[in-house]
Amino acid sequence: MTQHTPTRPLEGLRVVDFSTLVAGPYCSRYLSDLGAEVIKIESAEGDYMRSQAPLRDGMSTYFGQVNCGKKSVVANLKDSEMLADVKRLIDTADIVIENFRPGVMTRFGLDFETLSDSNPGLIYCAVSGYGQTGPGAERPAYAQNVHASSGHDLTLLRYQDELTRPANSVLFYADILAAIYALSAVNTALYSREKTGRGQHIDVSLMESVVNLMPYDVQEAQFPAKISRPVYKPSRTTDGFVIIMPNTQRNFEMLARATGHDEWITDPRFATVEARYNNFPELLATIEGWTIQRSSEECERILSAASVPCGRYRTVAEALEDPQLKHREAFQTVTDRAGDYLVTNLPFKMSGGTVSAVPTVSELGEYKLSDFL
Repeated sequence: MTQHTPTRPLEGLRVVDFSTLVAGPYCSRYLSDLGAEVIKIESAEGDYMRSQAPLRDGMSTYFGQVNCGKKSVVANLKDSEMLADVKRLIDTADIVIENFRPGVMTRFGLDFETLSDSNPGLIYCAVSGYGQTGPGAERPAYAQNVHASSGHDLTLLRYQDELTRPANSVLFYADILAAIYALSAVNTALYSREKTGRGQHIDVSLMESVVNLMPYDVQEAQFPAKISRPVYKPSRTTDGFVIIMPNTQRNFEMLARATGHDEWITDPRFATVEARYNNFPELLATIEGWTIQRSSEECERILSAASVPCGRYRTVAEALEDPQLKHREAFQTVTDRAGDYLVTNLPFKMSGGTVSAVPTVSELGEYKLSDFL
């Protein structure tokens, strides 16, 4: 029987990527993971991320995480001849990704309306902080200020006991979410093009991406809850912390039995979901009385064996060694001039195709426009 060799699902598609930093580039990297040819247009200085730590021999692994698999072309969009070549390149493309402020691409004549005249099947994805239109569209945006203005940071503060100001912003939720929504929108547009023969313009905002992260809080802001939802907190162990989630009645009863405290099941403070909601701090204190006598690994092992949702707190370095993640091939080794390192793969597998990072990182200007025309 002939064996089928899986291919990458988006093989044969061409992407021209004008984006920098994280949100746009992560979307185009995902498209590369799925098989598309991604041509990254950079200025002579290169994407700012090329200079960002961690660095080895001047090569940024942060840049590689977000941009592996792409082909770097240096192009000065203010040079009329080079701009004409860029437009010719886009005529051969299926997808354009950009994350300039609204209006910048229009000034270069690289807006969707202009480009789709000669390439009606073009899918054009614009990623911005607040969207392409509206009273806030022109505001400068990074993930951190979007987190603040979306309500995300004050929502997190509301659920903390020991903080008196919003937490320092170091994880770029807005960028990653926008990249994922952009990928979803691009693939939806590709499906639509199969039926209509025409491409379309996609407008993705970081702000709306973060608001979508908070379904409960969007509703609770409109209809304040009489009883606050339970806030699951770390339980201290002999060597760190675990998080335990006795969310349903069944979860709670399994927790009580696994810890040897069957009496919790009939305790009037904890016997029902409503009772636990009303006495949640007491419940957590009671659970911690059990966890604080054991190591994090022991707590996780005992409770997981009893089908109680529980996880010990680990560093990213520890997570990199997780045997389940290794089994899942969650990481891909990529190579640049300075050597090998791991990047994350997309968190899904497909039975009919390969989904993984392309294991190379292009040097700035490694390719020329003429290579693709």
